[in-house]
Amino acid sequence: MSTLVTSTGATAPATPHTAGVWAQRLPIAAAVLALFGWLLWSVSSRQALLLLVGVGLGWGLAAARFGFTTGWRTLVEKRDPSGVYGQIILLALLAAVSMPMLAHFPETHAALGPPSISLLVGAFVFGLCMQIADGCGSGTLYKAGLGVPLNMGILPMFALGSFLGSVHLNGWLALGAIEPVGLVQSLGAPTALVVTLVALAVITVGVGLWSGQHFNLARMPRRWVWGAVVLALFATLNLLIAGQPWGVVYGFGLWAAKGATALGLFDPAANAFWSDPGHAQRLSQTLLLDVTSITNIGILAGALWVAPKRPQDAKPLTGQQWLIGLAAGFILGYSSRLAFGCNVGAMVSGISTGSLHGWIWVPMAFLGTLIGVRVRRRFGF
Repeated sequence: MSTLVTSTGATAPATPHTAGVWAQRLPIAAAVLALFGWLLWSVSSRQALLLLVGVGLGWGLAAARFGFTTGWRTLVEKRDPSGVYGQIILLALLAAVSMPMLAHFPETHAALGPPSISLLVGAFVFGLCMQIADGCGSGTLYKAGLGVPLNMGILPMFALGSFLGSVHLNGWLALGAIEPVGLVQSLGAPTALVVTLVALAVITVGVGLWSGQHFNLARMPRRWVWGAVVLALFATLNLLIAGQPWGVVYGFGLWAAKGATALGLFDPAANAFWSDPGHAQRLSQTLLLDVTSITNIGILAGALWVAPKRPQDAKPLTGQQWLIGLAAGFILGYSSRLAFGCNVGAMVSGISTGSLHGWIWVPMAFLGTLIGVRVRRRFGF
């Protein structure tokens, strides 16, 4: 019989469940190591390292159940601010590292998006639909990795929506947009960081007053704290290695764009977004050269690693719920492109690297969430 080492150093028999978990994890580990080795040998050391960064992000999201969508919903419905406080910790930690990095390393770039009509509409609709779909971009990805049926179905719909949003983006921007505003570039890293931390502190106080539960680190569920630290660590590595902040939804749109192009259903040269030199280059290359795609693959692998020891707690859905959920997933993808990111690309990476559009995204998405939780409740999700 196999044994396990306990915390005291003694040995104890391994349970059949534990042995089964590790048996399921071995193929995942082998596949990740094989892909890592192939990327290191045939593609680049950067992409190989980013795969591991993605695995770390996926593990952190899934093991801590660090759900951006869930955190907002529990605040609204239960006046439980723990998830939002966890997100604020993540933002503060990541900003404290990212802003000095942006100032010191000119090859790194902020997650800048233009304040626009597109941003206002996209963020509001995204906040609404993420509650119905029970996941933002990262939430959809890691829950699909955990094997949650609805999120597995939503993932391709999200990709199609993100692609269509990219196709229509220039038309939306024509309705009104200004140039992106970067606080680090405008104010300098020290001032930008102080402004960001003060704004986060004000939000923390406001959340405490609204919920009746003021911030107390000692009383917070541990998963929100260590989850924030893990995500901040790997998001920092993403910025350091890739030269750009952590993102999710661009990879989804790229996957669908490559599929549509390969099938002869789409001519990228005729579209303003995909004919842009940077996007056109990514469209012509293998997905394994795309930063966002390789970290997304890693997130799926990291969530798969956690999946065997997680009970399947998703309840069966009706046909109506499936239709509504899949439709919400498609709109989620579309709106995320209009809003220049999801909770990760717009909120976490936008705010932590000093983009004004991240601060616009949050209140608009939260207004959408206030409606989304009611719609979710109405259809029994």
